[in-house]
Amino acid sequence: MIWAGFLFGILGSFHCVGMCGPIAMALPFGGSSGWRYYVGRLLYNGGRITTYSLLGALAGAFGQSLEMAGLQQTVSIVSGVLILLLLVLPAVLKGKAASLMGTDKLMSWVRHTLGYYFQKNSLGALFMVGLLNGLLPCGFVYIALAGAISAPGIGGAMLYMMLFGFGTFPLMFLVSLSGKLISLKLRSTFNRVVPYVGMTLAILFIVRGLSLGIPYLSPKVVVTAQHKTEMSCCKKPQ
Repeated sequence: MIWAGFLFGILGSFHCVGMCGPIAMALPFGGSSGWRYYVGRLLYNGGRITTYSLLGALAGAFGQSLEMAGLQQTVSIVSGVLILLLLVLPAVLKGKAASLMGTDKLMSWVRHTLGYYFQKNSLGALFMVGLLNGLLPCGFVYIALAGAISAPGIGGAMLYMMLFGFGTFPLMFLVSLSGKLISLKLRSTFNRVVPYVGMTLAILFIVRGLSLGIPYLSPKVVVTAQHKTEMSCCKKPQ
């Protein structure tokens, strides 16, 4: 399921263009030399991917804590339910939830600091813009993080989100070079597809956690005498 992050990133990268495209197109030049322009755009996207990977580590730590509590199946189901909630909850409720958790203050700091680095004209500043850009509110990223919860361990969740970032990279890099490469109509079309992709992922995660005995899709979870769980399709023959 780790590669699902990469596929999700590719399929939803048009959503990224619509949400973060204006930031990418408004990036400072990055220096006086022509090559610095391209390196700066690479660093900006590298900053985004770095932040996604670090957020993946947090998601992985949460998922690992559930697994250590013997809730291996629950991890996958929780991931699917979270994705569905992120798809169906109105933006107003999401905003209220952010206010209750105090993340609105964090986002205010992120936007203020983002503006500070936008005034700089250096390669380091472009990398910082990418790091901060990865923290901006984005339902698409939240859906990816919900999927990362069910990745195997913290390292697996980090890899899931890193691959997600690499999936968004091609289009975001092109947009940072020229915002006219992708039409508004095409972006709008793919934005309408994103919820269906997210719903498909959610169903896959939920089915996987139900232990229906379907090889690879929903393998049976066997509880051993040591109170450990393992997938029956992956058990080694005695």
